Amino acid sequence: MKITEKMKSLVDASRKELQSRGSMSHDPKRRALLGQSLAYAGALGAGGLAAKDALAQEALGVPPSAKEHGRPLPPEEYGLPSKFEKHVKRRRTDVFVNRQNFSDWSMTPIQHQHGIVTPNGLIFERHHNGVPDIDPEQHRFAIHGMVRQPLVFTMSDLMRYPAVSKFYFMECSGNGLTDWLTPRSKTVQQTHGLLSCAQWTGVPVSTLLEEAGVLKEATWGLAEGTDGSSHGRSVPIKKLMEDALLVYASNGEMLRPENGYPLRLFIPGWEGNISIKWLRRIKLGDKPWHLRSETARYTDPMPNGKWRQFSMEMEAKSVITSPSGGMTVKPGMVEIQGFAWSGNGKIRSVDVTVDGGRTWREARLEEPVIDKCLTRFRMTYKWDGGPIVIASRATDSTGYTQPTVDDIKKVRAITGFVQHHNGIQPWAIAANGEVSNVIAG
Repeated sequence: MKITEKMKSLVDASRKELQSRGSMSHDPKRRALLGQSLAYAGALGAGGLAAKDALAQEALGVPPSAKEHGRPLPPEEYGLPSKFEKHVKRRRTDVFVNRQNFSDWSMTPIQHQHGIVTPNGLIFERHHNGVPDIDPEQHRFAIHGMVRQPLVFTMSDLMRYPAVSKFYFMECSGNGLTDWLTPRSKTVQQTHGLLSCAQWTGVPVSTLLEEAGVLKEATWGLAEGTDGSSHGRSVPIKKLMEDALLVYASNGEMLRPENGYPLRLFIPGWEGNISIKWLRRIKLGDKPWHLRSETARYTDPMPNGKWRQFSMEMEAKSVITSPSGGMTVKPGMVEIQGFAWSGNGKIRSVDVTVDGGRTWREARLEEPVIDKCLTRFRMTYKWDGGPIVIASRATDSTGYTQPTVDDIKKVRAITGFVQHHNGIQPWAIAANGEVSNVIAG
């Protein structure tokens, strides 16, 4: 049967149904049926476009899910992602494979993150001796040292203080450390997945320090966790007073155990290891403590053979998340998108190259653009099927522009376990559409 004949038969059947029911002016069902008849009649007069639309509707059909009951609503539950999204998971590193599971990290699948907020179950992890299970009723947090009045708080005490909720990114200083001079990681999750962004809720550290009464001689604070490694870091008093938070919730719910439950320190814009998880105390003093995590770890090699300490700020950085390593692209219109961020302010602009850095074009920043937060950028490009190299570079509100690896090599030594990698990340798109990591120093 031709499409026009099918539509005619439907219109005739509808008219007969209306006539058999009599007047249609007061019956909602009859009015709906008339509307359907008029729609088909209009389709007969509209010609080819209407015929194509009718064919599209026929091809769409009625799916099985529209013909049966869905799952019933349980009396109570914690919602989970669809079973069809089970591939979206944190992953441990593919490059440095540990034989044990206690001191390691897992990475956020940022290629699957659609907005600037990372779901709690996908926020990257870094553990120095596994994840403790801490009873919030038993947990205690103390402020002591160079203060007029040492204080000890329960979680109930802390949650009675006025709280704030702030959107901030968090990045490990080791993000990208496997791919300085040669491409060792295949996907953006592996190159840049030690990165997340959330709405963090907690009490400003300044509130409690003021209550304890910081002595004028105090210039540093020692933050220490309750995990098996007693991980700790020295933090300048200035930063603690400026914007540091005692966080107990992220994205509207209490912290997950792997992200510091029941309490963590959060230092906006600084390397993630300073935002001590499972926080038990802040001790104030007049100098840094020079812990193992500040001498043997989390320091940067310099060209003169010395090592740089306390380089905590995470400088402006960006990465294209789609298309990125492991993906396949088809010729035609391609939306290039990714994230940009800076520990020193807002993102002012992001430039994208599709010719390996010879020319750059400014991408569109997607609102909101927030201080020390992930910013989404997008740019549409028509790919003709030829091999190209794409990359992005960010500029923040201080005027600082993301460097190349060659730029960084001029001021730092790229050797060993190097951190604070904010160099430009290139991806190659081959003629067959396959995307691969082509970073090279």
